[in-house]
Amino acid sequence: MFGRRSGLPTEARDVPRMTPAPVAPPPPERTEAGPAPFPSSGLAAPMVPPPATVGGRVPTLADAPSPVRAPAAVDSRRSDSYYETKSAIFGALIEAIDLAQLARLDVESAREEIRDIVNEIIAIKNIVMSIAEQEELLDDICNDVLGYGPLEPLLARDDIADVMVNGSGTVYIEVAGKIQKTGIRFRDNQQLLNICQRIVSQVGRRVDESSPICDARLPDGSRVNVIVPPLAIDGPALTIRKFKKDKLTLEQLVRYGTISPEGAEILKIIGRCRVNAIVSGGTGSGKTTLLNCLTRYIDDDERVITCEDAAELQLQQPHVVRLETRPPNLEGEGQVTMRDLVRNCLRMRPERIIVGEVRGPEAFDLLQAMNTGHDGSMGTLHANNPREALSRLESMITMGGFSLPSRTIREMVCASVDVVIQAARLRDGSRKITHITEVMGLEGDVIITQDLFLFDLLGEDANGRLIGRHRSTGIGRPRFWERARYFGEDVRLAAALDAAERSGVA
Repeated sequence: MFGRRSGLPTEARDVPRMTPAPVAPPPPERTEAGPAPFPSSGLAAPMVPPPATVGGRVPTLADAPSPVRAPAAVDSRRSDSYYETKSAIFGALIEAIDLAQLARLDVESAREEIRDIVNEIIAIKNIVMSIAEQEELLDDICNDVLGYGPLEPLLARDDIADVMVNGSGTVYIEVAGKIQKTGIRFRDNQQLLNICQRIVSQVGRRVDESSPICDARLPDGSRVNVIVPPLAIDGPALTIRKFKKDKLTLEQLVRYGTISPEGAEILKIIGRCRVNAIVSGGTGSGKTTLLNCLTRYIDDDERVITCEDAAELQLQQPHVVRLETRPPNLEGEGQVTMRDLVRNCLRMRPERIIVGEVRGPEAFDLLQAMNTGHDGSMGTLHANNPREALSRLESMITMGGFSLPSRTIREMVCASVDVVIQAARLRDGSRKITHITEVMGLEGDVIITQDLFLFDLLGEDANGRLIGRHRSTGIGRPRFWERARYFGEDVRLAAALDAAERSGVA
């Protein structure tokens, strides 16, 4: 096996000619900040290294709480000398290991082998560093070889919703709906580009100068967007929309205040009764999360087909077929669009069709599917309120080149869409379901809607958190009442509407 002292190349022994620069800052700064991955406000404490490396850390330093600081964070310990030392060790490591044997090992075994070799190289170089500093360097190198480099500690945290990399020196994250700057940085833009290529290659895609924009996903379903030079001027820009390891449920959304218990009961009935639903909202408002919650109430005996640009839906049913679009190849051929997927899945005997995001002419095919026996189909789109969502459906059909009169398109929308569920992210970072709206029909050339539930904003508290309430509009018999009775859900629907009206809050 690789990793023995006798197997180290000559280069590893010659490296000490470079003056070893201490990686750590002066002792007072290290004592104050501790060995946290980056000293930003409230971010250091939750970041714990992978379980395989916890045992090597000094407990008193690892457990020391970091002082609360301003969000602006510059990782003072990640100096140029740190990256010079790390590069020298990394180069010697690449010369010392057998990549073929490394590929045969599982992740934990490979990590231990790499750690053994790096420890030997550090001893040969005679670099002076503390145990905590050495553990941090070991973690960094293992993450570079086996994972996604500096992104690994961020991806391990379940409280982070988004990771935004703006070039090699700037990384932002979103926690609790608020964007914060971190002290994480990459060695250079080339390292960042290599990690981007590693991510997209896992799903058979590429990103380079000839194809500078790419949508991909991580193994856990997290959505990834990469844009590189020459389109990104300041270096590669990487955006990751992370998914929680534990799937959110409507019950959890109730606890978070996203929707009231009565409103959640209505959403469950909408999912069970095969009501055609559109989830509308802005960027980061929780549309995909809400769609995942709704799909939990699909019966296990239904055949469900999903169509997405980058597969991120996480359905729990046993009979699910997942389809994903494909970009064109180098010759500009082989592209498979969302409309191609939606049209093809009509031939796959689906009972429900779920479109991850409706953003183009596939809206026409989805509406046709909703109106031709595929009841309970769902999709998401970007819009600020339910009426704008219906207008956007009409606009997307028109932009697709369909020469249909506006009234015909609106009649199709009214006949296909039963409910629009509006999600929003408020300015304090909280996410709310602001509307549950029914599509009633067409009067003249105007689509008529009625709101079942609304969210009223009442003000804000002393901490800047917005205060509001969900309320019923008093509708006692929604349009999908007969459908609920057909599926045996009318008693529960009536109970939920009555409870909402009695409480005055829904």
